[in-house]
Amino acid sequence: MKRNQFYKNIYITICMFIMIFLSTFMFYSVWLEFVIENNQTGHLTGLGNLGMAVIIYTLLYTIIGNWIQTFSLDAGRKANVIAGQVLTLFTVNIIEVLISMAITGQFRFLFEFTFRYFILFLVQSFVLCVLDNYMINLMRYLFKPLDIIEIYGKPNQLLAKISGIPFKYHVVDSIHYSVGEDKLEEIVKNADSILINDVPARVENHLVKMCFRYNRQCHLVPKISDIIIKSSSEINVVDTPIYVCKNKGLSLSERILKRAFDIILSGLSLIFLSPVFILTAIAIKLEDNGPVFFRQERSSLGGERFWILKFRSMIVDAEKDGRSIPAGENDPRITKVGKIIRAFRIDELPQLVNILFGDMSIVGPRPERVEHVEKYSAMITEFTFREKVKGGLTGYAQVFGKYNTTALDKLKLDLIYITNYTPLLDLQIIFETIKILVRKDSTEGFSQQRVQEIKEMDDSEDYIQ
Repeated sequence: MKRNQFYKNIYITICMFIMIFLSTFMFYSVWLEFVIENNQTGHLTGLGNLGMAVIIYTLLYTIIGNWIQTFSLDAGRKANVIAGQVLTLFTVNIIEVLISMAITGQFRFLFEFTFRYFILFLVQSFVLCVLDNYMINLMRYLFKPLDIIEIYGKPNQLLAKISGIPFKYHVVDSIHYSVGEDKLEEIVKNADSILINDVPARVENHLVKMCFRYNRQCHLVPKISDIIIKSSSEINVVDTPIYVCKNKGLSLSERILKRAFDIILSGLSLIFLSPVFILTAIAIKLEDNGPVFFRQERSSLGGERFWILKFRSMIVDAEKDGRSIPAGENDPRITKVGKIIRAFRIDELPQLVNILFGDMSIVGPRPERVEHVEKYSAMITEFTFREKVKGGLTGYAQVFGKYNTTALDKLKLDLIYITNYTPLLDLQIIFETIKILVRKDSTEGFSQQRVQEIKEMDDSEDYIQ
């Protein structure tokens, strides 16, 4: 299996270089055509300038592509990789318009550069997306998925999730940890990879050490304390290593920078998206003459309450009995306009007003309904940890989870964001948000069976975890 992974990594690296070469070559063809037509001073066709243009484009595409995981052909679904490719090319060519004007020193070429690079973007997107599809299919044909053995404690949905990615994982067996230490050691010695799923801390500690001893890959589901510890800094007190968990949320400088970013981005977005606001409002009003907006009390930083704004996507009084009922698949309460605006996340856009007024941030944990916070906190005492930062329009749990991800998993994802916050992470989440617009499963509702279970259980632990 190690050799299989080794050759797979070589294959992915070769594919990356092919993509870099093709994208840069297509750019070079466009740039060379431009400089030949407009080289009035003669300096643009020099090898130094041509080489500089190629190097800049290559670096941009490589850095942004790695950042958005464009080259991670085995990281996830094919649609996500292709979306990353398109987003990378779009971002690189937008930046290249500005760089090209700087190189020529002529603002009058703005329209020409924009037109040329837009055509370049379309051609690159077609060629490289077709190539991505072929490369991924070939990779899945040539290299078998990772053989993995699950060692579990309390049964949950993780095994079903992993089994749903057959091109990446092959579950060889699923074994309860109660078989004993000798049997577990034998399993680890003969396995390619181990999945440690919700076992007691003592057993998890023993399994991790055994995997390290026998050089076996180890996958484990982190506990909340694991996530907090992972972000700690390391110090040495004389000869003793110590991990320091600061646990303070965002620093003052980070809060100021984040707030400035929120004001600028939300203000510009409200201006540029105003036609979308107007058309959506008209469509909602014309369908049933009901209110355009939907207001709901939510909880954010430090438990502070505010009224969140959304475009109404359901019938009026969809929750007239006062109970929260999750949206199911083909939910009859969702209007025709609602189906469209939900699919493209347009229903969330009015929250830009909340962001501008300081109730929310562009990126952060999704602000929950007040009653949900009370219910979840009763079941998961750490649930309020996510309120160390402002709630966000998008967030780590939104881009790496789903609409129907459990409250416990969303909490873990949000804590990963909070404990590892940087301005660059915010920017990366924004890019990831654009990518997931093509993923149906990120907006899918609960199945009708699951909705019925929630109605019946309401406050049960199963709904939470």
